[in-house]
Amino acid sequence: MVADKPPTTRTKVAIFISGSGTNMAALLYASRLSSAPYEVVLVASNKVEAEGLQLAELEGFATFAHSHKGQSRDAHDAAMERATIEAGAEMIVLAGYMRILSDDFVARWDGRIINIHPSLLPKYKGLDTHARAIEAGDSHGGASVHLVVPELDAGEVLAQVKVAIAKGETSDTLAERVKLAEHQLYPRALADYISRDSDPTHLLNRVRTVALSLPETSERASHGARGFRVGSEKSGKFFAYFNAQHHGSEHIALLVKTSGMDEMLNLIEAQPDTYYKPAFYGASGWVGIILNRPGVDWDNVSDWLTRSWRSVAPVRLTKLQDAADMF
Repeated sequence: MVADKPPTTRTKVAIFISGSGTNMAALLYASRLSSAPYEVVLVASNKVEAEGLQLAELEGFATFAHSHKGQSRDAHDAAMERATIEAGAEMIVLAGYMRILSDDFVARWDGRIINIHPSLLPKYKGLDTHARAIEAGDSHGGASVHLVVPELDAGEVLAQVKVAIAKGETSDTLAERVKLAEHQLYPRALADYISRDSDPTHLLNRVRTVALSLPETSERASHGARGFRVGSEKSGKFFAYFNAQHHGSEHIALLVKTSGMDEMLNLIEAQPDTYYKPAFYGASGWVGIILNRPGVDWDNVSDWLTRSWRSVAPVRLTKLQDAADMF
């Protein structure tokens, strides 16, 4: 997680706990490192007596407690969410939070809730993970950080760490070592997840997935950038370029073809935080879609890739694509 310089902005995070909060503590202390891309703006619990709240208060972090007893799930979720929003949190990190969030809550925070689970997912979702790993004769247990989705422990796995299972291991002894591993894993996984929207490799992979799903496309380097072509090896034409701060640009961007200079300039004037005129390519009507910014609309990126592909693809391919789009 250590970087050469601190990030210019930090994502505001709320941590939900139900108990002693050892993973919470690891996250709190990691947030104080100059390179941390997140700051903890709230520690919230469904248990007023949760030990982790005392530590958070001692360290000067804002806390909130609201008992779930005698309340419906929706009512309790609403109280926790209200406190989270009032604290200005942009993400929720579950650290030993022993409540299942409602589907509506998870949907509202889609992609912005992560959890840590004491197994190597997809193995052993739910409870008694260590006992199940030992009983199965596994060589390793471990922990996984994953996105939260409505289905229990089923979201995308962001990071994992393995912990060896010793001969004669018990659930308690394995749990102790897994907990140590969790404390190393969770702050790093959170930092990596928050930072990936400015990570060129992650952004290129997202662009690549969409571009190469189009018919007869291929990837090729061009003047120091990754380019995407449609057509044969000899006669293929480029329909997109991935620009990772090339030619002195501050942007990580996708370059696509517009109908010409007028459209390109109109896009830039109307949405300067989204579009820019790229060096060299801009003179030919290519526009840059800025990817290293908050709230990128990836459906829009996909639409631009498809449109740019259509502008240079052979007619036989666009006809096939038109037929496919009808179904």
